[in-house]
Amino acid sequence: MTGLPDEGTLVVRARANWTSDSLAGVSTQTLIDDSRGYRTLLMKIDPAPFGTLHAHDDIEQIYVIEGDFFDDEKSYGPGDFIVRAPGALHRTGSKNGAITLLIYAPPAAPRA
Repeated sequence: MTGLPDEGTLVVRARANWTSDSLAGVSTQTLIDDSRGYRTLLMKIDPAPFGTLHAHDDIEQIYVIEGDFFDDEKSYGPGDFIVRAPGALHRTGSKNGAITLLIYAPPAAPRA
């Protein structure tokens, strides 16, 4: 796994091989997994109905690269960008399959 750079620029190449996720029909490529809680992944989703209802402790950002992606609220396509607040309950799926970029970031500390 690769953490964020302390300085300068980091280049991470996406690989042709995907790792099966714990969810059926989902494969991922981890690009960043930083000890400070920042994670960036590519996610490939097979055609499937809604997944299970869940939430994340982090801010979740999703960019749809190709295919279709949906949640309880709406359907999304290539170029759509979705941001979820920590704790936002949701279920997701894809009618025809999708590739998305996921970015998880810890919530910012409150400003004084």
